[in-house]
Parts: sequence; structure tokens; C-alpha cells
Amino acid sequence: MTPLEKKIHRQIELEGPMTIADYWAHCLFDPQHGYYITRLPIGAAGDFTTAPEISQMFGEMLAAWWLATAHQNHIAPALVEIGPGRGTLMADMLRALGKLDAALKDTLRVHMVEVSPRLEKMQQEALAGSGFQIQWHRTLASLPKLAIGIVANELFDAIPVRQFIKHAGAWSEGAISLNESGSLQLTTKPANLDLAILPAGHELEPDGIVFEYAPAREALIQDIAQHIRTHGGFGLFIDYGHPKPGFGDTLQAMRNHAYANMLESAGQSDITSHVDFQSLQQAALLAGLRATNIVTQREFLTGLGIAERANRLCKSQPQHRDSVETAIDRLLSPEQMGSLFKVLGISHPDIAMPGLQMAG
Repeated sequence: MTPLEKKIHRQIELEGPMTIADYWAHCLFDPQHGYYITRLPIGAAGDFTTAPEISQMFGEMLAAWWLATAHQNHIAPALVEIGPGRGTLMADMLRALGKLDAALKDTLRVHMVEVSPRLEKMQQEALAGSGFQIQWHRTLASLPKLAIGIVANELFDAIPVRQFIKHAGAWSEGAISLNESGSLQLTTKPANLDLAILPAGHELEPDGIVFEYAPAREALIQDIAQHIRTHGGFGLFIDYGHPKPGFGDTLQAMRNHAYANMLESAGQSDITSHVDFQSLQQAALLAGLRATNIVTQREFLTGLGIAERANRLCKSQPQHRDSVETAIDRLLSPEQMGSLFKVLGISHPDIAMPGLQMAG
């Protein structure tokens, strides 16, 4: 067993079955043995690939949108990224921002929120030659008290969810226990569930149906919203998920770019689930912010002109045409990332966001 597995086994032996959410949190964020503390997850040598790793065009589009939002609203926010991965997205954004407005290298304040010391080191190396002043933070709370423009790609999918399973008309919570041989197994435990959070029609759902609820994700968007409500600014969030609550088991583990058993080798594979974007949108609205309609990544990037950018790259660098076309297909195709990935913007009540329609 891995050291983390031994730790989890001891806790289950002492306290009984552990909820899936608690197991997930141990696997990813244990301060000694957690996945994001010990491994380098992103890229060809890691366990999964994100949009910024596919093409520089992704970061270029976000940079153009970010700057247009700041200029249109006559504000000069700090640029913040939460969960910056290897630093690829920020590197592409800063390169593009420097070309769009060279003065930003002297005026723009850049802040990175990263829990992993290993990933922070990679980000520092990736951004060393950017020409921008950059600060790193472990938590959102340590950001300076000023207006911010946040970008976050594949942030919320890594935050644990609770799973509830219907059986004989009642709901139990998904959990992890030990079987007779001492191995981890899926089980259930009594649920403390407010039925009001279930989607309409839950009474008609059959036994065995799964409902996923992520209060920790809502808490994070509320913390972000509180900063924006107090100090001003906006945020843009891109992740894979669904536009409204529903039923279904979307929990998955990834290792070496393939699906893995999350109960094996705890702390050595990534664990994620689909994001309920409507719950994030509603949490922001309840916190007093504006929020945009939820759109697909394809709609958002196409509206920003990514196809035109790809055509220019193909003309100026014909030797890279195949790789550019492959990247565009991965980012925009409904069969790849184009439909599964969604985009949500939130902002201070005084801020508008170009290219996105406000909800309500």
C-alpha cells in the first residue's frame, strides 16, 4: 500500500466508512502524500491534458477577452489565476497581453493561487522570462484587497463532491469502507441530506440513481464573489460539466491519460467529476454579483475569433498547419472539448463582460 492508503485505512478502521468527498480530499490534497502535492499531473508526461497545453491560441483568446473587459469597464484590475497548472495558460496570456499593450509590463499586477509547491516551482520557471511582476499565494484569502480579474481553467472539477444514492425510496451517501480482505470498497452510509437540494422529479427516479452535490465548490465561488463584491472586478471559469443539476455518476480517476480505479494507489491518480455550472451561477447571484449565461467552450472561443486566429497561424506558419488544425478540432469539436466544456462569467454589479450575455 502507498503511505496515503495506510493513512486512509487507519482512519476507516478507527472511525468507520469515509464519505467519497473526504476520500477524494485526502487523495488530492493530503499535505504529505496528496496527488497535487507529490505529482506533476499535466501534460504528455502527466495524467491529463488541458486546453492551454493543446494550443497557445486558448491563452491568446482569454488574454484578448480579459483586456477588452478591463478596457470596456475603465478599470485596471490585477490579473489572477487560480489553479494555474504548469503555468502554460498564464505564460500565453502574458505574452499576448505584452503584445497588445506593452505598458502592462510596468502596470499590471499578476497573482497566482496555487496549493502545490511543486507546481508553483514549475510555474515560476515557465513565467521567469515574462517581464511581468508575479506573486504566488497558497489561498484566495491572501490576495491583496483590490479589484481582480480572475481566470480559472479546470479548477472546480478537482474540488470534491458528495454522492447520494437512492435505495428503496431513501437516500444514502456514497462512502468508502474496507472489505473482508482489507481492501477499499464502495459502500454507503446514512445521509444527512436536505431533499430541497435535489432536482425536481427526484421522487420518480429509480433505485440506484446517483445525485452529486458539491457544497465545497459553491463555497469557493462564494469566497471569490465576496472579494469581487467588496473590491470590484470579474471572473471567468472554464471547466467540463453540465448547465443545470441532474442525476448521474460522473466521478472518474485518471492516470497516464487513461481511466483508473480511484480505489487503487490512493494519491497517485487524479479524481474529478463534472461541474454543475448552474449551482455556481446561482451562488454568485446570491452573493450579489452579476453572472452570465452558461455557454459552451465552442461558442465562447468561436465568438472571440479563434478560427480567424488559426487561419492566420496557418498562413504565417504553413509548416504547422496540421498541428493548428488538430488543436482547433480538439478545442471546438462537439465530440472533443467543444460541447462538454462550459464557460461562466461573474462580475461586480457595475461590470459588463463583452462576448457573454448576462443571465436574467
